[in-house]
Amino acid sequence: MLISRRDWLLIAAGGAHLAVARTPRMAAAQDGRTRGAEGRISRTINEYGQQGFHRTGTTVDRLSGDWLYEHVRRAGLVATRESFSLSRVDLVTNVLIGADRRLEGVPLFDGGFTPAGGIRGRLGALQGEAEIGIAETAPNAAGSGPLGDARRANRHKAIVCITRGARSGLCPSNADLFLQPFGPPVLQISSEHAPWLNDQAQRGGEVQLISHIARTFATAVNVTATIEGADSMLAPLVISTPRSGWYSCASERGGGIACWLETMRALRTIRPRRAIVFVAFSGHELGYLGIHAFVNRRPAILSLAAGWIHFGANIGAATDPGNRLAASDDDFESIASREMASSGLRVDQRTPRGTIPGGEAEVVHRGGGRYVAVTGRNALFHNVADRGPQAVDPPVIAKFSTAFIAAAKTMAML
Repeated sequence: MLISRRDWLLIAAGGAHLAVARTPRMAAAQDGRTRGAEGRISRTINEYGQQGFHRTGTTVDRLSGDWLYEHVRRAGLVATRESFSLSRVDLVTNVLIGADRRLEGVPLFDGGFTPAGGIRGRLGALQGEAEIGIAETAPNAAGSGPLGDARRANRHKAIVCITRGARSGLCPSNADLFLQPFGPPVLQISSEHAPWLNDQAQRGGEVQLISHIARTFATAVNVTATIEGADSMLAPLVISTPRSGWYSCASERGGGIACWLETMRALRTIRPRRAIVFVAFSGHELGYLGIHAFVNRRPAILSLAAGWIHFGANIGAATDPGNRLAASDDDFESIASREMASSGLRVDQRTPRGTIPGGEAEVVHRGGGRYVAVTGRNALFHNVADRGPQAVDPPVIAKFSTAFIAAAKTMAML
């Protein structure tokens, strides 16, 4: 069925949603495309998850960038690697030693570090006088609450942080202020050791905390591609997703990467009015280094782009699933909500208008850009167990890709 220009304008304006009766042949074709997408999505996430730990600037990160570059090329677009530099944190010795225990940990990458010999002192409450404080926090909450206050007060020589993810384990927080580190050394320890640590804190036990690292000059890359628009004078639509993070992050990052590639494959066959720029960022866990590098190459893109579609964390995660939609304005939220509903998805949570969203969408928000960003919920968030096919739900990810392909087509025609 041909779509008239009038109908396109109605859709682009957020007006009447064109209803098309599905014939049995159309339904069979759609079902076949859906099954094909689910297979690609499963393969993509499986390949990504098996690559190793996706920390920015590491060998795995470089090889993963090469892998994604090839996927973009196979999708029929010209891929580009845009590099940026960083001072990579390499872990040397990061342990807490006390009584009969030696607990391995991971430091906060935007805090302080210790000499090779570490720091000795009593373990105690953050509000107390112990040399080494103890705290608990969920992933990505290390800059707020009691722990954030204690870091800014800098009254302890060091802090032990018990990580509290939805599942037990060592679930590190991102380094939001990687380029402006603050406070004492903070060693993150698995929640599995919480009973022993809390007992030692109540006793005021003597411990040795070592958070010793090395610095290595490194480079990382954003992977980009562009579909040219019919009118070169129109500002582009940007479609983005992160590609780095802690551990294998199969369900944290895999769903977004799969949606990004599926959207690319679908949109390359149309002739949009405006250009569509695709970018997959490294540097996510280090204060969003990748999007800042991307924007620095294009100083006006935050405020002048026609809009951004951002595929955030945990899209289609299989454990404790859910989703959140954040948008800069009513029109973009309406487009995304409508297409999600058409694909059989509900919006579980909406970020209140004007509230700063999480992830790279924060950078777009602060830069005055228009955007819609989708994220998910995930019990394996920042957990080493975030790997394997059981961590993701490909049929749900396929629904997200279908919804945002339709949203992107609408936005690219505005």
